Amino acid sequence: MGNVTVPFVGMIIAECVQVALIILSKQVMAQGMTSFIFIFYSNSIAALVLLPSSFYIHRFQRPPITFSSLSGFFLLGVLGYLAQVFGYAGIYYSSSTLATAMLNLIPGFTFILAVLFRMEQLDWKSYSSLAKSLGTIVSIAGAFIATLYKGVALLKTPSSPVNLSQQLAFSQDTSWIIGGSFLAADCVVASAFIIVQASILKKYPAGLIVVFFYCFFVAILSAVTCLVVERDINAWSLQPKLRLLSVLYSGVFGSAFQVGVTTWCLHQTGPVFVSMFKPIGIVISVVVGVVFLGDAFYLGSLIGATVIVIGFYSVLWGKSKDIEAISLESRGNQAPLLKENSSENI
Repeated sequence: MGNVTVPFVGMIIAECVQVALIILSKQVMAQGMTSFIFIFYSNSIAALVLLPSSFYIHRFQRPPITFSSLSGFFLLGVLGYLAQVFGYAGIYYSSSTLATAMLNLIPGFTFILAVLFRMEQLDWKSYSSLAKSLGTIVSIAGAFIATLYKGVALLKTPSSPVNLSQQLAFSQDTSWIIGGSFLAADCVVASAFIIVQASILKKYPAGLIVVFFYCFFVAILSAVTCLVVERDINAWSLQPKLRLLSVLYSGVFGSAFQVGVTTWCLHQTGPVFVSMFKPIGIVISVVVGVVFLGDAFYLGSLIGATVIVIGFYSVLWGKSKDIEAISLESRGNQAPLLKENSSENI
C-alpha cells in the first residue's frame, strides 16, 4: 500500500471530527433544533465550500459528467440523506457513546451486502470466510446488547445522576431502544452507501466532485423535507450561538472535510485500512462525553461495544487474509514469467 503515514494521520483526524460532530449535534438537538434543518444547513454549507474547490482541484483530470454519473451521484445523495436522518434520530434518542459504538457495525453490514451483490465470495472451507461470517454475527449480537441492555453507570459525574430504573438487566427506557434501532438502520444504509460510492469512484475517480454532488443532493432532499415537515419559521433560527457554531462545524468539517478525507483515504488504501479506525471513535467519545459533557458510561454500552469490536476485528482479519491470498496468487503467476525471462538472458 506504499506509505500509509498520511492516510493514518488523515483517518485519526477524520475520526476525531466525526465524534465531535456526533456530540455537537446531540447538544443542539437537545436544545430544540430538528435534525432535518441541521442536515440542510450543514450540507448546503459543505456544497458551497466544495463547489469551487472540487472543480479547481480536478480541473486537469475531470471526467465528463454524464446522465449515468449524475444518476449515481443522486443515488449516493439519497443513501447519504437517509443515513444522516437515521443517525441523527438515533443520537437524539440515545447517546453519543452508543452512536459511536454502533458505527462498528458498518464493516459487518458491508460484508453482508457485498455477499448479496456478489462482490464478495463465501467459501465455507476457508478460515477467512468463516472469520468474516462469524465476525458479522458477533457484531450484530453486540449491537443488540448495546441497544437492549443499559445496566449500571460505570463512569459518571455529579451532573449525571443515575435513575434506579436504569439498573434493570434489560432497560425499560423506550427512547434508548428506539435510538439504537435508528442507529442500526443508519449502519445498514451507510454500508450500502460505501458499496455505491466504491462503484462510482471506479467510473468517476474525481473524489471531491463526487463528494460535492453528494452534499448538493442531500441539501436538496433535506430542503424538500423541511418545507413539508417544518412549518414553524422559528425552527430555522441559528440562535443561540451553539446552533450556528455547530452548523458551521458540521458543514465545513463534518461534511466537506471529513467525508473528503475519508474518500481520499479509501481511494489510497482501500476499505480495510479505513475501517480499522472505527473503534478509536469509541474511546474518544467516552472520554469527551464523561469529562466535558457529564454523560454517564453504562455497562451495556461497554459490553456491547466490546462484542462489536471483537466481531469487527474478526471481519477485518478475514479480509486481510483474503488480501494476502490474492497477493500471493499474483506473485505466483509472475514467477514463471520471471524465470523464463532469466533463462532467456542466460
